[in-house]
Amino acid sequence: MTPTPIDGAALLDEVEAFHRRFNVFPHEAAYVAVVLWDAHAHLLDCFESTPRLAFLSPEPGSGKSRALEIVETLVPNPMAAVDASAAALFRAVAGVDGKRPTILFDEIDTIFGPKAGENEQLRGFINAGHRRNRPMFRCVGDGANQTVQAFHSYAAVAVAGLGYLPDTIRDRSVNIRMRRRARNEKIEPYRTRIHEKQGFALRDRLATWAEQVSERVMNVWPTLPEGVTDRPADVWEPLLAIADAAGGNWPDRARAACVALVTASKANDKGSLGVRLLTDLRDHVMVGIDRLPTVAILDRLNALDDAPWADLHGKPLDNRRLSKMLAEYMTADNEPIASRNIKAAGSVLKGYYVADLWDAWARYCPPPPESPLPPLPGTENVA
Repeated sequence: MTPTPIDGAALLDEVEAFHRRFNVFPHEAAYVAVVLWDAHAHLLDCFESTPRLAFLSPEPGSGKSRALEIVETLVPNPMAAVDASAAALFRAVAGVDGKRPTILFDEIDTIFGPKAGENEQLRGFINAGHRRNRPMFRCVGDGANQTVQAFHSYAAVAVAGLGYLPDTIRDRSVNIRMRRRARNEKIEPYRTRIHEKQGFALRDRLATWAEQVSERVMNVWPTLPEGVTDRPADVWEPLLAIADAAGGNWPDRARAACVALVTASKANDKGSLGVRLLTDLRDHVMVGIDRLPTVAILDRLNALDDAPWADLHGKPLDNRRLSKMLAEYMTADNEPIASRNIKAAGSVLKGYYVADLWDAWARYCPPPPESPLPPLPGTENVA
């Protein structure tokens, strides 16, 4: 007997209402994104990639763990992985029973925070599992009997923690910046014995709906909002495909949420530390000039109040570190950016020229907040 078709838009509305009973998210876009992420976990095999979902906050008591707890009731085969090793996760995802878990990491800051080390094995697992058909290879067995085995890592992953994620994971994530509830923001107390069953009922309906629409979202390339490309496109394509399949007002809400969260991500994160350096040089240090001695550059960078340069692992940015970081980027002539002689007050100092930095600014930095990229020195009057 063919199951009665489920109204996808109405079902997603119910999932959203369930979240709103127990979670206060920072904006409407977060509710939309989280609901679509819940649904996408049931349709993982329809997509080439799976976005990570990250609930982050600067302080405890911001509702991150509760948000993850509600997600846990709505996704297939949830696996709480607070202290799971990379090896355990390899085997869980490769699973012998065919039930791929949805991995839920709480207190992710204890794994990747500044005091926790890099945990490269675990980071590699989470990064590789973002895209389909990206197995990780490991040696198994003892001594001379070791063999190389491929472990599939493609799985949905949601995390919660205090304000820190490695760049490679953050860029693959829908990032929800949680905050403490205001006094006028009310939620229901979550009672596991009562409310868990309600979440499970919604989960089962999501699973049934996923079966009904899987062919409609398989190999679909949804229209993305203008300017959403590259990694953000990888993150949002599955979510937009689900919104389109659900219909109703979800396609419009999903695209509005996509723009809002991608824009917020660009505003809050300046990419890698190297891109942050290039951006600060352009926007704060070398404004209105065509060259500057290294000593003056360091003084200006280290004086920026909201920048990391005065305290890089306990030390301020110095000449050696500046030179090493900028040498990773190239000039327009495809040469590593390097200091050059600058004549100043009868002496010669080492420093940097805007002409050498301009090409890297154009390629790597986000647009300046209020003005276009300054013209390449020497071309100001060229039509």
